[in-house]
Amino acid sequence: MADIVAIGLRALAFAAALSAAGAAIFVWLFGTSLNRSARRIRGLTSATAVCGLLLTAAHVVVEPARLAGAWSGIFDASLQTLLLGSAFGTTAAVRVLGLLTVLAGSLRPGRAGDGLALAGAVLIAASFAFMGHTAADPQRWLLAPLLILHLVAIAFWFGALWPLADMAQHEAPAAAGATIRRFSAIATWVVPGVFVAGVAMASLLLPGWSSLRTAYGFSLMAKVAGFSTLMGLAALNKWRFGPGIGRGDGVAVAAFRRTIAAEWLLIFGVVMVTAAMTALFSVWH
Repeated sequence: MADIVAIGLRALAFAAALSAAGAAIFVWLFGTSLNRSARRIRGLTSATAVCGLLLTAAHVVVEPARLAGAWSGIFDASLQTLLLGSAFGTTAAVRVLGLLTVLAGSLRPGRAGDGLALAGAVLIAASFAFMGHTAADPQRWLLAPLLILHLVAIAFWFGALWPLADMAQHEAPAAAGATIRRFSAIATWVVPGVFVAGVAMASLLLPGWSSLRTAYGFSLMAKVAGFSTLMGLAALNKWRFGPGIGRGDGVAVAAFRRTIAAEWLLIFGVVMVTAAMTALFSVWH
């Protein structure tokens, strides 16, 4: 049971941190063009950052129980100290700093606050490079930048989804349509980076094609399948529903929000599976 709780908290903390980072990136890019929804989206960013902080703290507390194989590990001061002094502790510290920075920036309206939150988003992405497969690999010098770029792109996509849905409902049609067009133009370049960086990391980490038959390999193929589905949904929003929103089509707004919800659930699922699989399995086993 301790294993399940610790891995669940780890996965939820990942998702909340990436969502907060992506919302901060969204506000930095589009905040000045939002009239009716900017305050609410900044509030969403703050709330997500707080959730990330609470989940990260909970994971830090519970992780020793997973390592000890019993709940008594939570009260083992030596094990707690060992963890906090390891790469795990560094990762948690950098992530907490990033989330606090996002929170501080989102509570300070204006470009200075948006820039501060953006810096926090970069720290959150960078925190993932301090432990895991990429940190232990001899080619870390190449894998770490690829991982950070990969996660910034995922955060941009994942964290922007609910702000986009809120903006589509509350902004004037012309403003909403223009923001969706700008987002799609940026995503056209950023989102393929998720795939390219992921493939590059996999080619460096996997010892050979036989690794695709391992649990890690199956999770990798599941992520590729999820990415393909996401691209289809994103194309619908860009070419069909986005233009409809700009014309003031209420049906397009409802369809856009449903598609956004489907995208969010897919990415959330991928993040959860990735967090669980990387905790349980190595690249080649």
